[in-house]
Amino acid sequence: MFKPIKTSIAIIILAAVSVWVFYTYQITISASDSAEIVNFEIKSGEGVNQISRNLYDQGLINNMLYFEIYVWQKNLERNFIAGVHELSGKLNIKEVTARLTNPGDSELTITIIEGLSNKDIAEYLVEKELIKENDFLNLVSQNLSQFVNAYGFLEDKPADADLEGYLFPDTYRVFKNASATEIVKKMLDNFDHKLTEKMRADIASREKTVFEIITLAAIIEKEVRTPEDMRIVSDIFNKRLEAGIALQSDATINYITGQGRIQPSLADLEVDSPYNTYKHRGLPPTPIVNPGLNAILAAIYPEANPYYYFLTTKDTGEVIYSRTYEEHLANKAKYLQ
Repeated sequence: MFKPIKTSIAIIILAAVSVWVFYTYQITISASDSAEIVNFEIKSGEGVNQISRNLYDQGLINNMLYFEIYVWQKNLERNFIAGVHELSGKLNIKEVTARLTNPGDSELTITIIEGLSNKDIAEYLVEKELIKENDFLNLVSQNLSQFVNAYGFLEDKPADADLEGYLFPDTYRVFKNASATEIVKKMLDNFDHKLTEKMRADIASREKTVFEIITLAAIIEKEVRTPEDMRIVSDIFNKRLEAGIALQSDATINYITGQGRIQPSLADLEVDSPYNTYKHRGLPPTPIVNPGLNAILAAIYPEANPYYYFLTTKDTGEVIYSRTYEEHLANKAKYLQ
């Protein structure tokens, strides 16, 4: 009677040990032999299941279940760091998890928010003690062939234009001793990833260039806040461009003056500059800031509407739209006086 029981227990123990050995082996083997660096993004609020799926889809782990078991076993569910991480297929599950959950003494998290200029980014990186401001600004404005040759989306950029507009706003993990070149490449890699093939095809189908879209997106980024307003304002600007009407963007005036006024002064509007979109029709010569994904999407996919004018209220930031110039003047008197 006892012999069958002992045999069953032995079989159960042996099976459990076998499962454990197999699991231990699985978390220590790499997903592939590829050493190619892949930018892997964890978005804020993503859970273990979504992270696991994304890793598997990008070929960075070979088994979602074992990854999730390892994470739960180590109680690391809440330790994942949002941002862009550099991984490769040669890493195993334990190493991938460590990269995604452990900030490490040699790494730093930086967040580039939407609507920053290159100079703003340089100042921020100086504050983080990562680079010298002039090193960064010189890199993104001079001798750009190394970047233009490496990234197809820069091919239609005018030769005299710098990288303003292409340094993608996001949260990044960088080494504390990272060079300015490494940081810029990380941002351009992210831009290359976010500007999908479909988005590029849709830009081409509208007979636009990436540069034109980014230039418009930068204005949209500084004019309004929400994705909905961005799409509406994009259509307004597109209609004005097609009709040969000046954009009259206050954001471009603030770019010239360095001010952040909701309503520029009359003197501001008279400034002689190619970026003065009250005086000059069409787009400004270059992007005025680095726009985020919502503004870029709005520039590519405007939402049709009957408006030609808009303004933003002082107190709440609400966007008020007008069909005619007379209606726009009335709204200015009502909301901006």
